[in-house]
Order: sequence, then structure tokens, then C-alpha cells
Amino acid sequence: MAKHQFGIMETPPQKGVRYDEFEPEKYDCIDVDDDFIERLCPMLMEIPTYYHTLDKLDYNLAYCGITLIPPQSSSAISEIIAGNIDLQNLKILLDKAVKENKFVIHYGL
Repeated sequence: MAKHQFGIMETPPQKGVRYDEFEPEKYDCIDVDDDFIERLCPMLMEIPTYYHTLDKLDYNLAYCGITLIPPQSSSAISEIIAGNIDLQNLKILLDKAVKENKFVIHYGL
């Protein structure tokens, strides 16, 4: 089954820098099955995120790319997935990022 990966960025992304490299080990990423992400995407249509760089504000997840998720958006996503047992590990990761005021990086398919 296809997987998306999510990790916490220890240092905030920098404006003008593109995050194009697939580095899940660098961010100690967790895997989330694509089936769950596919169902989640319609609910994220108004959640602000960045696609590959802080210079590209967008909404939702870069389904086949790299998403930089700011803490306030991680909080909103956490609220959306609250109570979904299949996404419990993702909620824990998002809540930790919010508590530490850190960005989350998402690697799509």
C-alpha cells in the first residue's frame, strides 16, 4: 500500500529555500496509509500550507509532493482527525509539533 510520510522539522524552513529532497529519515517520519490521506484531503481544502517552499502558499497537502505545514495548520489538522483511531499516530505527531511550535513536513506519493 502507498504511504505518505510526516515528520517534525527541528529547525523552521527558510524563505527562498526549496525542500525538494526526499529525506524522511532526517525528520524521523511516520508512515500513514494513502487510503486515510485520500479521505482526509477534502477536509483540508481551507488549511493553509506551503508546497516545497515558504514562497508557495497553498492549501491542503501536496498530494504527490512535499508540504510544509506551519504549527497553526497542524493544530487545525489535528482537530479534524481527532477521534480517528487510524490516524492516532499522526495526531500525536501534529500535537507535538504544535506544542513545540515547529513545522511538520509531509512527503506525498
